[in-house]
Amino acid sequence: MYFFVTGILLGLSAGIVPGPLLTLVISETVRHNKKAGILAALAPVVTDLPIILISVFILLKLSHFNEVLGTISICGALFISYLAYENITVKNVYVSEQKSGAQSLKKGVITNFLSPHPYLFWMVVGAPIMMKAYQVSIASVAVFIAGFYVFLVGSKIMVAFLVERSKTFLKSTGYIYTIRILGGILIIFAGIFFRDGLRFFGLIQ
Repeated sequence: MYFFVTGILLGLSAGIVPGPLLTLVISETVRHNKKAGILAALAPVVTDLPIILISVFILLKLSHFNEVLGTISICGALFISYLAYENITVKNVYVSEQKSGAQSLKKGVITNFLSPHPYLFWMVVGAPIMMKAYQVSIASVAVFIAGFYVFLVGSKIMVAFLVERSKTFLKSTGYIYTIRILGGILIIFAGIFFRDGLRFFGLIQ
């Protein structure tokens, strides 16, 4: 349950915070329709598997080096803190109105593949959580990944539906405050990663 809830919260935080892929989801919905936005939202399902496999493979090779794992955990804490800062300080979501043909899934795949966020997330956050989950059971790994992707993709799809129904949704106080609350939750995860880093370095028990 811990890893499932962790996957849900991280997926939801990554799903609704303004960024390159969410901006594309919104712009495709505004320019075309919610179907185009949904196709763009599905991009992580296509692009992330090789990123996950490479990240886990590298960490497995480094699993006996506590100093390296400690450094990765500290980097994870810093990355999550950066995401938390982005969430907490968000004010508006701005969308380009440039016209283009509807190849939404292709655009989403390219956008997500070229964005540094998936690589950083899986290298310093996602893969370490998966390794910790694996020490419990394979099922823990499965529910973490399921919770993460259902809410990562699902939250973007929900944004596409809401944007098609009301363009003012992006500026609503409910949306902005939801992002900020998730930013506060991310600070807790940053603290957990920082604590794990100190443990790897042998500074705390």
